[in-house]
Amino acid sequence: MNIMKKRNIFLGLVLMLGLTGCYDLDKMPEGVLSTTIPFASTGEMRNYLDQFYQTGNYKYDYVSFGDGMRAQGFDAGGGQYIAGADTHSDNMASSSVSTRLAGETTLSSAVKLQNYTAIRNLNFMLCNLDNCVEKGSADYNQYVGEAYYFRAWYYYQMFISYGRLTWVNTPLDPNMEEMKLPRANRTIIADSILADLDKAVMYLNTQNNSATMRIHKDVARALKSEVALFEGTWEKYHKAKNDKFFDSTVTDEKIRDYFNQAVAAAKEVMDRGVWAIYNTGNKLDDYRQMFQTTDLSGNPEVLWYKQYDGDQIGNNVNRYLNQGGGSVGVTASLVDDYLTIDGKPFVGDERIEAKKVFGNELQPTLRDPRLSQTVCMPGQQLRPDDKAPYYVVPPLIGTSSYNQNMTGYSLLKHVQIDYTGSLDAEFKGATPAIQFRYADILLNYAEALAELDGVGNAQKIIDALQPLRDRVGMPPVDFDREYNQEADYGFRNLDKYIQAVRRERRVEKACEGRRQEDIMRWAAADELIVGKWPKGALFVGSNLENHPVYGDKLIYDQASGNNLFLTGKSGDPLRYIIPTNPAGYESGWKFNVNRDYLLPIQTRMLGDLTGGMWEQNPGW
Repeated sequence: MNIMKKRNIFLGLVLMLGLTGCYDLDKMPEGVLSTTIPFASTGEMRNYLDQFYQTGNYKYDYVSFGDGMRAQGFDAGGGQYIAGADTHSDNMASSSVSTRLAGETTLSSAVKLQNYTAIRNLNFMLCNLDNCVEKGSADYNQYVGEAYYFRAWYYYQMFISYGRLTWVNTPLDPNMEEMKLPRANRTIIADSILADLDKAVMYLNTQNNSATMRIHKDVARALKSEVALFEGTWEKYHKAKNDKFFDSTVTDEKIRDYFNQAVAAAKEVMDRGVWAIYNTGNKLDDYRQMFQTTDLSGNPEVLWYKQYDGDQIGNNVNRYLNQGGGSVGVTASLVDDYLTIDGKPFVGDERIEAKKVFGNELQPTLRDPRLSQTVCMPGQQLRPDDKAPYYVVPPLIGTSSYNQNMTGYSLLKHVQIDYTGSLDAEFKGATPAIQFRYADILLNYAEALAELDGVGNAQKIIDALQPLRDRVGMPPVDFDREYNQEADYGFRNLDKYIQAVRRERRVEKACEGRRQEDIMRWAAADELIVGKWPKGALFVGSNLENHPVYGDKLIYDQASGNNLFLTGKSGDPLRYIIPTNPAGYESGWKFNVNRDYLLPIQTRMLGDLTGGMWEQNPGW
């Protein structure tokens, strides 16, 4: 079959499935193809693959791919996935309600599965590899590995949001009957993604740092450990709930196999002895420094990142966060989950008393020091042009919409305090976009071990998480000491080993945009989302009420015209900040556990475009 015929056939497939817009059948897939014989050189392969580095990463932050999760960032338009996507979880809240959590996603909001466009283009390359005259060279192998990695990536992102998919990896004959392919079972799609990542590991080169900012073997291993852990936990916990979202053919042995694959992939990275948790001995700043350092090429923790220069390529993280606002805020749910400095749950009267003076509960002498490096404390400088006194209280009324804080807890993590670029200009920030770091490897490894056998793997879990604790001066994991069984704690009934690794993941990965994915794979919306409402800092009953910085500008007890919303009612001794008007949400978020774990499929995909071979996701 000649090259032109292959190209036309594959583009025909895309047209028939309706996954893209209108295409000219004589049009080459997007990318840089300089010859009539595509991919004749490794230089052309590299140029073609560069397009996927723009969208094939966690921090893609210009145009939404419309999958309902990946490019949702600050509702004010700011940092996008670098710093804002946790607003679609219980970690952060914004000035508008998360429709996914509130159960307000509609069938009419279903979007095209545009990741199939990128997959189409990658398949075109993978089916034309024989054209390269440098076949077998180191560069050739690297770029083949990148193609397999990115194909796995794009499938994985759709898999997270939609579940079952049609796996397409070769050009197909554009016969109508052959175009109408059903969605495969979850485990088939997961296994196909993992198989692509195995190929990526085989082909990709080995690197000892992130200086090239290109994918390498350990990046593929990191994603493999994540995918395997994701599907293992998804199948285990949705099966335990006996809902409609797990693969009915899955066995306990298969689930264990996913956990074992997650352990093995992470262990391969760990055993190389190349990567390490960034730790200079500064317990009060090392964690935060990693998220605000423009050039991370020499950081031993960072496997892969996207660098911004604030000039030619920039983001808006600094613009929206460098005054403590961003039209977002960290929730009390996250703040309260950090352990005390001696490694105990922060609960009871101790928690209430600490909240009465703003900032006391954040002190690194009282709490895990990662908290004060994630949430802004009084006295914190946020901009190089700031003059003392620095941050005093949260800007509950901002000078503009993006300067306002919504919960009373301002996000510090990701803010470049010493940034000398254009602080308030659009897309002129240089906050780095970390894709994978060694902490991810340790967290995946520890969680998979806990899922396999917490008791038998207890010491391995402790050892894996020790570098994260050492960086900030926290004591080693003690499963009994840390076990939180308070009535208001969402995971109070979990096995103590699993509870510990989930808390460590939440704290270490706070405000990095991964929390919603965790809640979905743990089938934990009933414990963490349904009937809940994002709550912030204590206001009435603390020194924030009547604080001289606010004067008489805050209105929170009128029937209408409020510019600050609180829990409870006038006269209550303790009232907490909530980010938006609670009217209509008196019973909390209405996430539908029988529907909202997956997003809806566009109606047109269920009819003529697939000949009725695709069915709608449960509940839609």
